[in-house]
Amino acid sequence: MPAPPRLSPRTLGIGAAVVTVLVWTAFIVIARASAARSLTPFDLALARICGASLVLVPWGAWMVMKDLRQDGTTASSLFGLSPLSLRVTASAGIFGGVAYAALAYSGFFFAPAGHASVLMPGSLPLWTTLLAALVLRDRITPGRAFGLALIVAGDLVVGGRSLLHALEGGEVWKGDLLFMSAAFCWACYSVVARRHGLDAVRATIAITVFALLTYVPVYSLLVAGGAVVSRIGSAPWGEVAFQMLFQGVGSVVISGITFTKMIQYFGPVRSTMITALVPGLSAFGAVIWLDEPLHWNLMAGLLLVTAGILFGVQKSAGARNAPMPKVPATAMGRRDA
Repeated sequence: MPAPPRLSPRTLGIGAAVVTVLVWTAFIVIARASAARSLTPFDLALARICGASLVLVPWGAWMVMKDLRQDGTTASSLFGLSPLSLRVTASAGIFGGVAYAALAYSGFFFAPAGHASVLMPGSLPLWTTLLAALVLRDRITPGRAFGLALIVAGDLVVGGRSLLHALEGGEVWKGDLLFMSAAFCWACYSVVARRHGLDAVRATIAITVFALLTYVPVYSLLVAGGAVVSRIGSAPWGEVAFQMLFQGVGSVVISGITFTKMIQYFGPVRSTMITALVPGLSAFGAVIWLDEPLHWNLMAGLLLVTAGILFGVQKSAGARNAPMPKVPATAMGRRDA
């Protein structure tokens, strides 16, 4: 019986990009809608981590055991639950697992989804390009620099207006800063994944295991001590189950794997720039489903950011024709740009 045809790397890369854009778009709209319901931002982060852990922690333990049976050695850590070494698990988990979730969910409690639509996927290419240039020695081409300038202008149009209203007692600026900080953390994770040539599944398992073993105990202690307010005990179980399913399985398991797959094919800078559809789709989704107003500055910022992402994703003819570098399939393969 002939073996089924295998998908080409290009097909896998494009498919991963499509899934990532769709899940990220839904994440922004649903996370903002969740801010008006029962759970706190730290409760949402807990639901995200626990939901993902139900799938990924057993998967990680099985993967480590499989490596031990096959090779007799493994780079596992954290009680044999993470298939990566402790150093890589911690560096990826701090940024992609704990910090991103806490910052992003907190931002939705201060600023509307329209601001998140511009500032999170919008500032992500900016942070990723700067970090890739610093850590991976990626070259910033003039075309990419112009695209980043448009992105910065769009961020200032959106976030600058909220900062001007800060003296009047508004709190939207807090959400804007949290969104940009969350994007910075995700950019750090994407560069770590590229630097170490991380396998998509192993990387996603590692950041979830790290978050489970660090965030959950700290969250529990802070709630028990009264330092953090939690409503997860009084929230409807249907809401908690939905958040665990979407925020955990959807936003972590599915989009985490597809995002890392996209990095493997396109690289960290081009991967984040491919998310050009996310600002527009999520902003208009917030208008349609959340009844958020589409102010002129938000529309202008949206156009600038989208134009900057689209412009920055273009490559020179020579780069387009160059063969794709091979990414190691093993979790500990190192790849420097």
